[in-house]
Amino acid sequence: MATGYLTHPSCLLHEMPFHHPESPRRLSAINDALVESRLMPYLDVVEAPAATDDQLARVHSRDHIEWVGSRAPASGWFEVDPDTFMNAHTHDAARHAAGAAVKAVDLVLGGEVTNAFCAVRPPGHHATREGAMGFCFFNNVAVGAAHALAGHGLERVAIVDFDVHQGNGTIDIFDGNPHVLFCSTYQHPFYPHTPPVTGHDHVVDLPLAAGSGSAAFRRAVTDGWLPQIDRFAPQLILVSAGFDAHIRDQLAHFDLTDADFGWVTEQITELAAVHADGRVVSVLEGGYDLVALAASVTAHVRALMGV
Repeated sequence: MATGYLTHPSCLLHEMPFHHPESPRRLSAINDALVESRLMPYLDVVEAPAATDDQLARVHSRDHIEWVGSRAPASGWFEVDPDTFMNAHTHDAARHAAGAAVKAVDLVLGGEVTNAFCAVRPPGHHATREGAMGFCFFNNVAVGAAHALAGHGLERVAIVDFDVHQGNGTIDIFDGNPHVLFCSTYQHPFYPHTPPVTGHDHVVDLPLAAGSGSAAFRRAVTDGWLPQIDRFAPQLILVSAGFDAHIRDQLAHFDLTDADFGWVTEQITELAAVHADGRVVSVLEGGYDLVALAASVTAHVRALMGV
């Protein structure tokens, strides 16, 4: 079966001011790279639907959902925080970004594709149950995970997050939920400045120092994530796929390469083959150097495709 590729035109219309690094050019760079690498013809391209209120409400309060829907301005920008802004298209884009995760879960669990990558923005893993922050409005990967549990009746879902920032929103949303295993590597101390999680049966939170490279990252994944995922035996693995730990990315201080992202994807797909019939849903998070992002996503998608 094919690898799904989910996106939506509205994700190109959400834009923030001041030459913001989380820009529509990110998706254009990804699309161009997949075309140039000749992978695109082999992907099952699907237009993402918008997430419904009920799908969002599995992980966000109704007040937060209403707040995001009511704040998009007719023109200009609404400032959520000094890093996060909304324009007239942000709410629509955020709905479709979350809806991509839902649709990808449906496709994968329905056997229509083996795995899927959601090329969407705004990203999501900083969005908490009650709030938007850090470029994020709805927690896309959490919406997808909750849909797998509530909509498809799964009992064990793993989320892995290799973005250079801690997925604090995902941790907040699934705190105390034994049906979700969350595994993360990230730069610490760094945004969002939340403390590492320790002593938690369902959170494998692995902070790494600035300057960490391939050896430290691969050791953390091999020794920290993989045994825990193997014991958990997930029926589906979701990925918060942030590529801002790349050495070229100037918004962080890690020294990973696109080969590292290909490698970690291979580890994920191998465990998914053992426990989850190969089922993986990956959702774009960070990654702001366009050259690095294009190369890293290409390596990631190649590994998902088994190329």
